[in-house]
This record gives sequence, C-alpha cells and structure tokens, in this order.
Amino acid sequence: MQDDAWSPPSVLLTVDLVILTLRQGDLHILLVERGEDPFRGMLALPGGFLNHDGEEILDAAHRELNEETALASSWVHLEQLAVYGDSGRDPRGRVVSVAHLAIAPGLPDPVAGTDATDAAWVPAEAVLSGERELAFDHRRIATDGIEHARTKLEYSSLATAFCGEQFTIAELQQVYEAVWGTALDTRNFYRKVQAAKGFIIPAGTDRRTTGGRPARLYKAGPKTVLVPPLTRPAPPAKGQTMTGGDE
Repeated sequence: MQDDAWSPPSVLLTVDLVILTLRQGDLHILLVERGEDPFRGMLALPGGFLNHDGEEILDAAHRELNEETALASSWVHLEQLAVYGDSGRDPRGRVVSVAHLAIAPGLPDPVAGTDATDAAWVPAEAVLSGERELAFDHRRIATDGIEHARTKLEYSSLATAFCGEQFTIAELQQVYEAVWGTALDTRNFYRKVQAAKGFIIPAGTDRRTTGGRPARLYKAGPKTVLVPPLTRPAPPAKGQTMTGGDE
C-alpha cells in the first residue's frame, strides 16, 4: 500500500535581537514595546518575520534592528546566538526564531518604529531577575545572550572596546564588573589581566587619580583571544555573600 503523499509543515521564521551595551556603568539590553497583538503593550526583544523567502537571515536581522529601533547596521556586529523553535513559543503558530547577539559600546538612544510603540535601554538585571516581564520566550533568549556575552569577556579582549583609547586597570575592571554583574577582588583581577599576555600593553604615560598616586595607563594589546582566560568568580553558595577573592 502506498503511503499518503507527505507535505511539509507550515513553519514561519523570525529573527530576534539581543543588543547589549554599557550605560551609566551598568549592562543594559535593548527592548521594544509591542504595538501589535499578540502581547500588545508588553516588552520584547527587537525582531520580526522575514520579508520574503529570498531575504537572507542576517539581512533580516539588520533590517529589523533599523526598523524597530533606528540603530544602523554599521553600529553593531551581529552574530548568530541560537535557534529557538519550541512548538508553543508563539500563539500565532509554529514560529522558529534565529536569535542574534551584539554587544557594543557607545550605542545611542533608540527610536521606535514600525510595529514598536517604544524602544529603550533597560538594565539587564531587571530582565534576568524577572522584574521586567517579556513577551514570548524572550526572557530565555535574553538570558542566553547575556550569558554568552559574559563568556566572551572571559576568553576575548572585548572589554577593552568599552574603555577609552587609554585606560587604567581599574576602569577595565569596572567593565568586567558591569557585564558579569559582580564585584571583583582588585588584586586578583590585576594579576589575571597581567597574566593574559598581549591583552593590554602600557600606554607609556601616567594619569593621576583623585587624591592618590599616578595610575598607569594602558591600551588594548594585539591579542584578541585571552590566554589564559579571565575566568569569572564562582557565584556564592545559597545563603552566602561574595567575599574577597575571585578565584
């Protein structure tokens, strides 16, 4: 007996964007307020459907970023984060999302457009803690994106992009603390930074800190991959608080 002819299931494809930056010394994530159903009025990651079956996925991601927030593609480098395709993630049907991530310094205030009624930078911790509720499964996607960004700081020189052309190790430490969301022991951090050969190099000049000794200035070194990596401190056990070192 011949089997019935198979037909492919109806599946829609979207892109969702996790865009991160530092503002006022804290890690922020770009969110929009949805202007359409489903989840009208709720916060969500920027994103949307492909325009047509000939549109490349990365092109769609840059287009949605520009349409919903007015951020130009030249300001961020988008990398594919993960694919999310749980069957119940979208009430409109079977919708698979290709999520993209960007973490960049100095990003401007966004301007809402198309089906977003507002766009704003929101502290990442407010999303991680659940203080800000997100539509769809966007909290999961945002959490994955933030974790990936934190890992990138362990193994790459990305943190130097958030400092000036010349910076102190204390200023570099502030970047790590903001992205990782935890305080670091200064002596351990200094030792680990110095052990990562080619990560930073002396700038040749000193800058005096307020009321203290001159602070040595550094600039980004030639290495983009950190060896050894700057591993994050282990989170404190439940009921305990972080103290001292960051081993």
